[in-house]
Amino acid sequence: MKSDQELRKDVVEELEWEPSVDARKIGVAVEDGIVTLTGEVPSFAEKWNAERAAERVEGVRGIVNKIDVKIVGEYTDEDIAREAADALRWNLMVPQGKVLPKVENGYITLTGEVNYDFQRRVAERAVRYIPGVKGVINLIQVKPKVEPSNVKGEIEKAFKRMADLDAENVSVEVNGSEIILRGTVRSWAERQEAERAAWAAPGVTSVKNYITVRAAA
Repeated sequence: MKSDQELRKDVVEELEWEPSVDARKIGVAVEDGIVTLTGEVPSFAEKWNAERAAERVEGVRGIVNKIDVKIVGEYTDEDIAREAADALRWNLMVPQGKVLPKVENGYITLTGEVNYDFQRRVAERAVRYIPGVKGVINLIQVKPKVEPSNVKGEIEKAFKRMADLDAENVSVEVNGSEIILRGTVRSWAERQEAERAAWAAPGVTSVKNYITVRAAA
């Protein structure tokens, strides 16, 4: 089983491998498989990408992202709100008029309703790279127009098609339009992939992810 020291070494190397992240500006601490990221970066996008890099490492059981975003340059909330509104309007996968960006002190809060989870994620991605953004809070609700049908079977088949997911160790429970995931996986990224696959099923309005990450051998 990996020690915290070995896990820290792997996370540091993964950060150095990620081209969108300046690993020299990021500190890494690990305790009982939980990774804490610290430091300063010039954009929210780099903070977000650093977290994604850490979660790809096998054995990471959780992540605490304490990286500060120190914006270079002057950007008003009005500037950011205008850019966010345009980014959402120009993205064909975001339903027109369904998502509203609100900006306060450089933080964007997204509200509204969409039919699919991928639309909620696309809306967040559309505003993540806007200059001056310090963070994105996604409060968009998923309210599908279709009723769920054979959701359990469809999600289980999707899991089996995923090369990076150990489907045998993940169970799916269905309560109406709510999905409950349980089991164990090898990495935090694998856990996130299982959740995304569950959200992809038509009619799903909520996914509760109780999957745990087992310690790496």
